Amino acid sequence: MNPSLKFILAFIISLEISLKASLTTNLIVIAFALVYLLITKIKTKELILLIALPFIAAFTIFATLYWFSPTPDPYYAWNLSTRVYVYTLTITCVTRNTTATDFARSLEQNLHLPSKFAYGVLAAINIVPKMQMAVKQIRTSAMMRGMYLSFWSPVLYFKAILVALNSADNLAQGMESHGYVEGQKRSTIVAIPLTWKDWTIFFVLLILVNISLFLFR
Repeated sequence: MNPSLKFILAFIISLEISLKASLTTNLIVIAFALVYLLITKIKTKELILLIALPFIAAFTIFATLYWFSPTPDPYYAWNLSTRVYVYTLTITCVTRNTTATDFARSLEQNLHLPSKFAYGVLAAINIVPKMQMAVKQIRTSAMMRGMYLSFWSPVLYFKAILVALNSADNLAQGMESHGYVEGQKRSTIVAIPLTWKDWTIFFVLLILVNISLFLFR
């Protein structure tokens, strides 16, 4: 499915579920998301983490509404706690088999967002590994001078910001040297198609979710 449509579908479903309480719909979406992840051959370790990590937030919500509320409501406790898994699993389905590069290109080509936004997203994503390496180098060089920079040390983040600003400037110069001009029409190296099949899947899933929301509690 087209990355942009997949993102919009997940956003609409999450928004509608947050506005309309339907435990049955929550469970259906969770089931379909799990089936989709299994079909795409997600690793067992990743699947266990997807189920285990949101459990803390889901359990906290359930306990607050069921055990610590002056008027316990089991239905809303289950409803709100399962929403955590709906949000987590739908976002995972969006990112599954969709690279950041394809998503940024889809935003530019299919949603017609400014090219500088797409390139900015790609630059931010690709600079993360460099920033991690820069932070390690800063901490190592500080330890060689007898200084220990902890994770929350302001000095560490101040130096990291300087590295980020320098990298951003180098990136801007590199884009200009390769012929990038803001606002000008650019050719497409890799086209991200938006077909009738994508639209069909989009509307079918959206209609099914809305039917479930209004038919089931």
